Amino acid sequence: MGDPGYVAVAMFSFPYGVKNAFYIVFQALGVYFNLYFLMPHLLEHGRYGWYAVFVILTIIAVALCIVPGYYMTAWLSDQSLESIYGVSSSNFWHFVQHNTLLSSAASMTLAMSIRLAKSSIETRRREVRLKQENLETELKLLKYQFNPHFLFNTINSIFFLIHKNPDQASASLAKFSEILRHQLYNSNDQLIPLSKEVQYLDNFVTLEKLRQNDYVSLNVDIQQQNLAGVQIAPFILMAFVENAFKHVSRVPNNKNWIEIRLSVADQRLVFKVSNSVCETRTSISDIPGGIGLPNVRRRLQLMYPDRHDLEILVTFERFDVKLIMYLSDEVVINGAASEMAPSLKMLGT
Repeated sequence: MGDPGYVAVAMFSFPYGVKNAFYIVFQALGVYFNLYFLMPHLLEHGRYGWYAVFVILTIIAVALCIVPGYYMTAWLSDQSLESIYGVSSSNFWHFVQHNTLLSSAASMTLAMSIRLAKSSIETRRREVRLKQENLETELKLLKYQFNPHFLFNTINSIFFLIHKNPDQASASLAKFSEILRHQLYNSNDQLIPLSKEVQYLDNFVTLEKLRQNDYVSLNVDIQQQNLAGVQIAPFILMAFVENAFKHVSRVPNNKNWIEIRLSVADQRLVFKVSNSVCETRTSISDIPGGIGLPNVRRRLQLMYPDRHDLEILVTFERFDVKLIMYLSDEVVINGAASEMAPSLKMLGT
Protein backbone atom coordinates (compact mmCIF):
# COMPACT_ATOMS: atom_id res chain seq x y z
CA MET A 1 0.00 0.00 0.00
CA GLY A 2 1.27 3.48 -0.89
CA ASP A 3 1.58 6.39 1.43
CA PRO A 4 -1.87 8.10 1.60
CA GLY A 5 -0.24 11.50 1.87
CA TYR A 6 1.85 10.89 -1.23
CA VAL A 7 -1.19 9.65 -3.16
CA ALA A 8 -3.21 12.73 -2.17
CA VAL A 9 -0.39 15.05 -3.26
CA ALA A 10 -0.01 13.19 -6.56
CA MET A 11 -3.76 13.38 -7.26
CA PHE A 12 -3.83 17.16 -6.94
CA SER A 13 -0.34 18.07 -8.19
CA PHE A 14 0.01 20.03 -11.41
CA PRO A 15 -0.83 19.17 -14.13
CA TYR A 16 -2.51 15.89 -13.15
CA GLY A 17 -4.68 17.62 -10.58
CA VAL A 18 -6.49 19.37 -13.45
CA LYS A 19 -8.31 16.16 -14.39
CA ASN A 20 -9.36 15.57 -10.78
CA ALA A 21 -10.51 19.17 -10.50
CA PHE A 22 -12.84 18.51 -13.46
CA TYR A 23 -14.24 15.52 -11.59
CA ILE A 24 -14.78 17.46 -8.39
CA VAL A 25 -16.31 20.59 -9.94
CA PHE A 26 -18.68 19.01 -12.45
CA GLN A 27 -19.77 16.13 -10.23
CA ALA A 28 -20.46 18.62 -7.44
CA LEU A 29 -22.55 20.68 -9.86
CA GLY A 30 -24.46 17.56 -10.90
CA VAL A 31 -25.02 16.50 -7.29
CA TYR A 32 -26.29 19.93 -6.21
CA PHE A 33 -28.50 20.21 -9.29
CA ASN A 34 -30.04 16.85 -8.41
CA LEU A 35 -30.43 17.52 -4.66
CA TYR A 36 -31.71 21.09 -4.80
CA PHE A 37 -33.61 21.22 -8.10
CA LEU A 38 -34.58 17.83 -9.50
CA MET A 39 -35.54 16.18 -6.20
CA PRO A 40 -37.60 19.08 -4.77
CA HIS A 41 -39.37 19.88 -8.04
CA LEU A 42 -39.83 16.41 -9.51
CA LEU A 43 -39.20 13.54 -7.10
CA GLU A 44 -40.98 15.04 -4.09
CA HIS A 45 -43.98 15.89 -6.27
CA GLY A 46 -44.33 12.33 -7.50
CA ARG A 47 -43.12 13.00 -11.06
CA TYR A 48 -40.94 9.92 -11.05
CA GLY A 49 -40.73 9.42 -14.81
CA TRP A 50 -39.51 12.92 -15.52
CA TYR A 51 -37.14 12.72 -12.57
CA ALA A 52 -35.54 9.53 -13.92
CA VAL A 53 -35.13 11.10 -17.38
CA PHE A 54 -33.48 14.27 -16.05
CA VAL A 55 -31.21 12.35 -13.68
CA ILE A 56 -29.92 10.22 -16.57
CA LEU A 57 -29.41 13.31 -18.73
CA THR A 58 -27.58 15.04 -15.86
CA ILE A 59 -25.25 12.07 -15.38
CA ILE A 60 -24.44 11.99 -19.10
CA ALA A 61 -23.86 15.76 -19.19
CA VAL A 62 -21.53 15.60 -16.17
CA ALA A 63 -19.62 12.68 -17.69
CA LEU A 64 -19.15 14.56 -20.97
CA CYS A 65 -17.96 17.71 -19.18
CA ILE A 66 -15.28 15.80 -17.26
CA VAL A 67 -13.62 14.20 -20.32
CA PRO A 68 -11.94 17.47 -21.51
CA GLY A 69 -9.98 17.35 -18.26
CA TYR A 70 -8.03 14.38 -19.60
CA TYR A 71 -7.13 16.29 -22.78
CA MET A 72 -6.16 19.42 -20.84
CA THR A 73 -3.92 17.38 -18.53
CA ALA A 74 -2.12 15.88 -21.51
CA TRP A 75 -1.73 19.32 -23.14
CA LEU A 76 -0.37 20.96 -19.98
CA SER A 77 2.14 18.12 -19.44
CA ASP A 78 3.39 18.26 -23.09
CA GLN A 79 2.59 14.59 -23.50
CA SER A 80 0.23 12.67 -25.71
CA LEU A 81 -3.02 11.27 -24.34
CA GLU A 82 -1.91 7.78 -25.32
CA SER A 83 1.39 8.02 -23.45
CA ILE A 84 -0.35 9.08 -20.23
CA TYR A 85 -3.58 7.07 -20.30
CA GLY A 86 -2.95 4.52 -23.01
CA VAL A 87 -5.91 5.77 -25.06
CA SER A 88 -5.84 7.46 -28.43
CA SER A 89 -6.90 11.08 -28.52
CA SER A 90 -9.57 10.19 -31.09
CA ASN A 91 -11.23 7.73 -28.69
CA PHE A 92 -13.28 10.31 -26.79
CA TRP A 93 -16.06 7.86 -25.82
CA HIS A 94 -13.61 5.51 -24.14
CA PHE A 95 -13.28 7.93 -21.24
CA VAL A 96 -17.05 8.34 -21.07
CA GLN A 97 -17.79 4.62 -21.03
CA HIS A 98 -15.01 3.45 -18.73
CA ASN A 99 -14.31 6.42 -16.46
CA THR A 100 -16.52 9.46 -16.22
CA LEU A 101 -19.99 7.92 -16.71
CA LEU A 102 -19.70 5.30 -13.96
CA SER A 103 -18.00 7.74 -11.59
CA SER A 104 -20.66 10.41 -12.13
CA ALA A 105 -23.48 7.91 -11.66
CA ALA A 106 -21.88 6.64 -8.45
CA SER A 107 -21.37 10.12 -6.96
CA MET A 108 -24.95 11.19 -7.72
CA THR A 109 -26.39 7.92 -6.43
CA LEU A 110 -24.41 8.20 -3.19
CA ALA A 111 -25.49 11.80 -2.62
CA MET A 112 -29.11 10.95 -3.42
CA SER A 113 -29.02 7.97 -1.03
CA ILE A 114 -27.67 10.15 1.78
CA ARG A 115 -30.36 12.77 1.11
CA LEU A 116 -33.14 10.17 1.06
CA ALA A 117 -31.82 8.53 4.23
CA LYS A 118 -31.67 11.91 5.97
CA SER A 119 -35.20 12.76 4.81
CA SER A 120 -36.42 9.39 6.02
CA ILE A 121 -34.85 9.92 9.45
CA GLU A 122 -36.33 13.42 9.71
CA THR A 123 -39.74 12.09 8.68
CA ARG A 124 -39.59 9.39 11.35
CA ARG A 125 -38.55 11.95 13.94
CA ARG A 126 -41.48 14.17 12.98
CA GLU A 127 -43.83 11.19 13.21
CA VAL A 128 -42.47 10.33 16.66
CA ARG A 129 -42.86 13.94 17.82
CA LEU A 130 -46.37 14.10 16.37
CA LYS A 131 -47.30 10.82 18.01
CA GLN A 132 -45.92 12.03 21.32
CA GLU A 133 -47.83 15.30 21.04
CA ASN A 134 -51.03 13.43 20.17
CA LEU A 135 -50.60 11.07 23.12
CA GLU A 136 -49.87 13.94 25.50
CA THR A 137 -52.92 15.81 24.22
CA GLU A 138 -55.09 12.73 24.58
CA LEU A 139 -53.70 12.13 28.05
CA LYS A 140 -54.51 15.68 29.12
CA LEU A 141 -58.02 15.36 27.73
CA LEU A 142 -58.52 12.11 29.61
CA LYS A 143 -57.23 13.68 32.82
CA TYR A 144 -59.44 16.75 32.46
CA GLN A 145 -62.37 14.50 31.61
CA PHE A 146 -61.85 12.74 34.92
CA ASN A 147 -61.75 15.86 37.10
CA PRO A 148 -65.24 17.21 36.21
CA HIS A 149 -66.59 13.68 36.51
CA PHE A 150 -65.22 13.35 40.05
CA LEU A 151 -66.19 16.87 41.08
CA PHE A 152 -69.76 16.33 39.93
CA ASN A 153 -70.13 13.23 42.12
CA THR A 154 -68.40 14.84 45.10
CA ILE A 155 -70.60 17.92 44.99
CA ASN A 156 -73.62 15.63 44.97
CA SER A 157 -72.22 13.90 48.05
CA ILE A 158 -71.79 17.20 49.89
CA PHE A 159 -75.26 18.31 48.88
CA PHE A 160 -76.67 15.07 50.27
CA LEU A 161 -74.68 15.47 53.48
CA ILE A 162 -75.83 19.05 54.06
CA HIS A 163 -79.42 17.88 54.11
CA LYS A 164 -78.64 14.82 56.22
CA ASN A 165 -76.38 16.31 58.88
CA PRO A 166 -75.41 19.99 58.69
CA ASP A 167 -72.87 19.62 61.50
CA GLN A 168 -70.91 17.06 59.56
CA ALA A 169 -71.12 19.15 56.40
CA SER A 170 -68.35 21.48 57.60
CA ALA A 171 -66.00 18.52 58.03
CA SER A 172 -66.82 17.30 54.56
CA LEU A 173 -66.17 20.74 53.10
CA ALA A 174 -62.76 20.77 54.76
CA LYS A 175 -61.93 17.43 53.18
CA PHE A 176 -63.33 18.65 49.91
CA SER A 177 -61.04 21.69 50.00
CA GLU A 178 -58.05 19.37 50.45
CA ILE A 179 -59.24 17.34 47.48
CA LEU A 180 -59.52 20.50 45.35
CA ARG A 181 -56.05 21.58 46.50
CA HIS A 182 -54.67 18.23 45.39
CA GLN A 183 -56.29 18.56 41.98
CA LEU A 184 -55.13 22.15 41.61
CA TYR A 185 -51.47 21.56 42.40
CA ASN A 186 -50.93 17.96 41.26
CA SER A 187 -53.23 17.37 38.29
CA ASN A 188 -50.69 18.69 35.76
CA ASP A 189 -47.78 16.65 37.11
CA GLN A 190 -46.86 13.45 35.34
CA LEU A 191 -45.79 11.88 38.61
CA ILE A 192 -46.56 12.66 42.25
CA PRO A 193 -45.51 10.92 45.48
CA LEU A 194 -47.68 7.91 46.15
CA SER A 195 -48.17 9.17 49.68
CA LYS A 196 -50.02 12.22 48.31
CA GLU A 197 -52.25 10.03 46.19
CA VAL A 198 -53.00 7.86 49.23
CA GLN A 199 -53.86 10.97 51.27
CA TYR A 200 -56.13 12.04 48.43
CA LEU A 201 -57.88 8.66 48.56
CA ASP A 202 -58.17 8.90 52.33
CA ASN A 203 -59.87 12.31 52.07
CA PHE A 204 -62.30 10.97 49.52
CA VAL A 205 -63.08 7.87 51.59
CA THR A 206 -63.59 10.00 54.69
CA LEU A 207 -65.96 12.22 52.77
CA GLU A 208 -67.89 9.25 51.47
CA LYS A 209 -68.09 7.66 54.93
CA LEU A 210 -69.82 10.77 56.21
CA ARG A 211 -72.73 10.32 53.84
CA GLN A 212 -72.99 6.52 53.72
CA ASN A 213 -75.90 4.95 55.60
CA ASP A 214 -75.51 2.26 58.21
CA TYR A 215 -76.18 -0.47 55.64
CA VAL A 216 -72.69 -0.17 54.07
CA SER A 217 -69.62 -1.43 55.92
CA LEU A 218 -66.23 -0.17 54.87
CA ASN A 219 -62.88 -1.94 55.27
CA VAL A 220 -59.77 0.01 54.25
CA ASP A 221 -56.30 -1.52 54.53
CA ILE A 222 -53.54 0.73 53.15
CA GLN A 223 -50.02 -0.28 54.12
CA GLN A 224 -48.07 2.93 54.68
CA GLN A 225 -44.60 1.57 55.42
CA ASN A 226 -43.31 1.31 51.82
CA LEU A 227 -44.77 4.48 50.30
CA ALA A 228 -41.71 6.70 50.75
CA GLY A 229 -39.86 7.45 47.53
CA VAL A 230 -42.52 5.83 45.32
CA GLN A 231 -44.23 7.92 42.65
CA ILE A 232 -47.35 7.39 40.58
CA ALA A 233 -49.37 9.21 37.96
CA PRO A 234 -52.12 11.23 39.67
CA PHE A 235 -55.75 10.03 39.76
CA ILE A 236 -54.92 6.53 38.51
CA LEU A 237 -56.38 4.84 41.60
CA MET A 238 -59.22 7.23 42.24
CA ALA A 239 -61.62 5.97 39.57
CA PHE A 240 -61.83 2.49 41.10
CA VAL A 241 -62.62 3.81 44.57
CA GLU A 242 -65.19 6.24 43.23
CA ASN A 243 -66.79 3.46 41.19
CA ALA A 244 -67.08 1.25 44.28
CA PHE A 245 -68.88 3.92 46.30
CA LYS A 246 -71.09 4.79 43.37
CA HIS A 247 -72.30 1.26 42.65
CA VAL A 248 -72.20 -0.48 46.04
CA SER A 249 -75.46 -2.13 46.99
CA ARG A 250 -77.60 -0.36 49.59
CA VAL A 251 -80.22 -2.93 50.43
CA PRO A 252 -81.68 -2.71 53.97
CA ASN A 253 -81.08 -5.75 56.17
CA ASN A 254 -78.50 -7.03 53.70
CA LYS A 255 -74.72 -7.26 53.72
CA ASN A 256 -73.49 -4.21 51.79
CA TRP A 257 -69.75 -3.67 51.87
CA ILE A 258 -66.69 -2.07 50.29
CA GLU A 259 -63.09 -3.27 50.67
CA ILE A 260 -60.02 -1.25 49.65
CA ARG A 261 -56.50 -2.68 49.96
CA LEU A 262 -53.18 -1.22 48.86
CA SER A 263 -49.65 -2.51 49.33
CA VAL A 264 -46.26 -1.66 47.84
CA ALA A 265 -43.10 -3.77 47.75
CA ASP A 266 -40.04 -3.16 45.57
CA GLN A 267 -41.87 -0.63 43.34
CA ARG A 268 -44.65 -3.18 42.82
CA LEU A 269 -48.04 -1.78 43.75
CA VAL A 270 -51.03 -4.05 44.34
CA PHE A 271 -54.37 -2.28 44.57
CA LYS A 272 -57.66 -4.11 45.19
CA VAL A 273 -61.12 -2.64 45.36
CA SER A 274 -64.24 -4.76 45.86
CA ASN A 275 -67.85 -3.93 46.59
CA SER A 276 -71.15 -5.70 46.89
CA VAL A 277 -73.74 -5.24 44.19
CA CYS A 278 -77.46 -5.61 44.13
CA GLU A 279 -78.58 -9.21 43.63
CA THR A 280 -81.78 -8.09 41.91
CA ARG A 281 -79.96 -6.96 38.80
CA THR A 282 -81.21 -8.64 35.66
CA SER A 283 -77.74 -8.91 34.13
CA ILE A 284 -74.13 -8.04 34.74
CA SER A 285 -74.34 -5.32 32.13
CA ASP A 286 -76.75 -3.42 34.40
CA ILE A 287 -73.75 -2.01 36.27
CA PRO A 288 -73.09 1.28 34.54
CA GLY A 289 -69.45 1.87 33.72
CA GLY A 290 -69.69 5.64 33.32
CA ILE A 291 -66.65 7.42 31.97
CA GLY A 292 -64.38 6.65 34.93
CA LEU A 293 -63.24 3.07 34.25
CA PRO A 294 -62.73 3.40 30.46
CA ASN A 295 -60.84 6.60 31.19
CA VAL A 296 -58.43 5.07 33.69
CA ARG A 297 -57.95 1.97 31.54
CA ARG A 298 -56.86 4.19 28.66
CA ARG A 299 -54.56 6.21 30.94
CA LEU A 300 -52.90 3.01 32.11
CA GLN A 301 -52.34 1.94 28.51
CA LEU A 302 -50.77 5.30 27.68
CA MET A 303 -48.66 5.83 30.78
CA TYR A 304 -47.75 2.31 31.93
CA PRO A 305 -47.49 0.13 28.83
CA ASP A 306 -46.22 -3.36 29.67
CA ARG A 307 -45.97 -2.29 33.31
CA HIS A 308 -49.45 -2.95 34.62
CA ASP A 309 -52.08 -5.63 34.74
CA LEU A 310 -55.71 -4.76 35.35
CA GLU A 311 -58.33 -7.37 36.15
CA ILE A 312 -62.00 -6.51 36.57
CA LEU A 313 -64.38 -9.25 37.65
CA VAL A 314 -68.13 -8.76 37.77
CA THR A 315 -70.56 -11.29 39.21
CA PHE A 316 -74.14 -11.10 40.40
CA GLU A 317 -72.95 -10.50 43.97
CA ARG A 318 -69.74 -8.47 43.79
CA PHE A 319 -67.55 -6.19 41.72
CA ASP A 320 -63.79 -6.81 42.02
CA VAL A 321 -60.91 -4.77 40.66
CA LYS A 322 -57.28 -5.79 40.97
CA LEU A 323 -54.50 -3.60 39.63
CA ILE A 324 -50.80 -4.47 39.66
CA MET A 325 -48.42 -1.70 38.66
CA TYR A 326 -44.65 -1.68 38.35
CA LEU A 327 -43.76 1.88 39.24
CA SER A 328 -40.61 3.76 38.26
CA ASP A 329 -39.25 7.29 38.18
CA GLU A 330 -40.81 8.02 34.81
CA VAL A 331 -43.87 7.24 32.76
CA VAL A 332 -44.01 6.37 29.06
CA ILE A 333 -46.32 8.53 26.96
CA ASN A 334 -44.49 8.66 23.48
CA GLY A 335 -44.98 5.08 22.44
CA ALA A 336 -41.28 4.44 22.74
CA ALA A 337 -40.13 1.09 24.00
CA SER A 338 -39.90 0.93 27.79
CA GLU A 339 -38.21 -1.46 30.14
CA MET A 340 -40.35 -4.55 30.28
CA ALA A 341 -41.80 -5.41 33.64
CA PRO A 342 -41.50 -8.90 35.00
CA SER A 343 -44.18 -11.27 33.83
CA LEU A 344 -47.47 -10.45 35.46
CA LYS A 345 -49.57 -13.15 37.03
CA MET A 346 -52.84 -12.39 38.71
CA LEU A 347 -53.20 -13.91 42.15
CA GLY A 348 -56.58 -15.08 43.36
CA THR A 349 -58.12 -13.22 46.25
